[in-house]
Amino acid sequence: MAEVVNVDSGEIRSFEHGMVQVVKVGSSTIGRARFEPGWRWSNDVKPIAGTDSCMIHHMGYAISGRIHVVMDDGSEFEVGPGDANDIPPGHDAWVVGDEPYVAVDFADEFDRYAKPS
Repeated sequence: MAEVVNVDSGEIRSFEHGMVQVVKVGSSTIGRARFEPGWRWSNDVKPIAGTDSCMIHHMGYAISGRIHVVMDDGSEFEVGPGDANDIPPGHDAWVVGDEPYVAVDFADEFDRYAKPS
C-alpha cells in the first residue's frame, strides 16, 4: 500500500540555532534539518545527545547552505547544495557562512537525532 506523509506534519525537535522535523513513512525514517548560521553540533546538540561526537550515520541530500564536517579521525570536508552525502558516526559539524543549511536525511538512525541517549 502506498503512503504519503508531509514532513511538515512530523515531530519537531528544536534546539539552539536549529531544528529537525522527523517522520516515519512505512518502515523508513525521513528527516529535514534546518541549521542557522552559528549552529555547531558540539555546542547545540551535544548537550542533548550526551555523546562526545554525533553518533548518527547520516545519508542525506543538501538543499541549501553549507556545513563543515570534522570526523573523529581528523578528516574534514564540506557539504553544500546538491551534495548527496554518507557521513558515518563520529563527527562534529557547523554551518559555514551566513545562509542556513537545509538538508534531508534518509537514514533510519535519524529518528534518534537530537534525542537524549
